[in-house]
Amino acid sequence: MAQNTAFRVMPDALIWKDNPAFSKGVQIATLVGDPTKAGEVVVLRIKFRPNFQMPPHTHPYSEVVTVISGDDGSSHGEKLEKKGDLLKPGSLWVHPAKHAHYAWTGSEEGILQVQFIGPASITSIRLTIRANSSRSHCKRPPQADTCL
Repeated sequence: MAQNTAFRVMPDALIWKDNPAFSKGVQIATLVGDPTKAGEVVVLRIKFRPNFQMPPHTHPYSEVVTVISGDDGSSHGEKLEKKGDLLKPGSLWVHPAKHAHYAWTGSEEGILQVQFIGPASITSIRLTIRANSSRSHCKRPPQADTCL
């Protein structure tokens, strides 16, 4: 959606899509911007299944994350350790650029809203995933690209 046009996004109008950057059962809806374009403000909603664990990763940009629904945990570091309380809807946190972090959900589905400046990119501790790529699987040790 163009960022120079006023518009509204209603929750029941969201189009949820599977994304090869995430494991099965994780879906993304793009609310604002094009995640493949440099310099665009991007707002995504990411839906995680219950008891999901997002492995440690970084982004080349800072991101602002808000819990929309469910109970979601988030912490920092290169090793996933469920430290701290699960955050309730309305909770917000900021991940600085290139700062290793990870997330997990409780016993119910969780939806997060994530805002950043594109292009989208996620770097796992083990592999790299970038927007604008046609490859949908990863081999190790070479780093692989996948569209967010």
